[in-house]
Amino acid sequence: MIEATDALDVVRAGALTTVQDAGRVGWAHLGVPRAGALDAPARRLANRLVGNPVDAAVLETTITGCAVRPGRLVVAVVGGAPCRVTVDGRPVAWGTPVRVPAGAVLDAGPAARGLRSYLAFGGGLLPEPVLGSRSTDVLSGLGPAPLREGDVLPLGHGPSRPAGIDAAPWPGAPAELVLPLYLGPRHTWFTNEALRTLETATYRVSSHSNRIGLRTEGPPLKRARTGELPSEGMVLGAVQVPPDGCPVVFLDDHPTTGGYPVVGVVHETALAGAAQAVPGTRVRFVRAG
Repeated sequence: MIEATDALDVVRAGALTTVQDAGRVGWAHLGVPRAGALDAPARRLANRLVGNPVDAAVLETTITGCAVRPGRLVVAVVGGAPCRVTVDGRPVAWGTPVRVPAGAVLDAGPAARGLRSYLAFGGGLLPEPVLGSRSTDVLSGLGPAPLREGDVLPLGHGPSRPAGIDAAPWPGAPAELVLPLYLGPRHTWFTNEALRTLETATYRVSSHSNRIGLRTEGPPLKRARTGELPSEGMVLGAVQVPPDGCPVVFLDDHPTTGGYPVVGVVHETALAGAAQAVPGTRVRFVRAG
């Protein structure tokens, strides 16, 4: 039973709000995806600003934001995608720590730019960990379910005042997503013309993108070989090419195996921008190795 003073009540869940930390690293051999915050730098910075360890669990919203009510005074910050932030209807600063009194409603509105905002609370969120992580995995269903109105989340104890730094620069949503690409392991399944297309064409972020993968729209990549591969291991950042020929960049909730050929891999350090790239954003793949 969660004490009311150690709880965070969900007033408005939003389109897709989940609990996320650094994810479940080291379980792919058992078929368990990594999960975790898609915009890892935003998650780390939000935690730093409220005095938490950088891997503490936060809320990740999608497009429409969310609203929560703490049972006691808590220091919070809303970062990631810029949005209107209020406490009991009064505007407060986005991207900097604020004190939210017990029983007050902290509301993170719809994203003004980008897709995903991050709400960090002093002491972190403490739902029961699964395989070492508190993250929601939308593919496997591990971890806490996506938030619904009326849900109650356990809230850790943190400082009653912000950390020493009270503001920091936040990266903006990309006007163009440039992804450095390391070819392989299945680039030989595509024609030379297709590989040139991949490196020179401009793609667009598809509205069908999600936490599993960033889907693109643009010139299809033609194969040099027919047939399909047996399922093989998939890594974060793998660029898989399904039958329609349009590349899909695997994100944190990606499956751990797949049978469509992987033309290349984007290093995970370049994927934070994918978390904030709205549908229609230009995407370019740049040969890195």
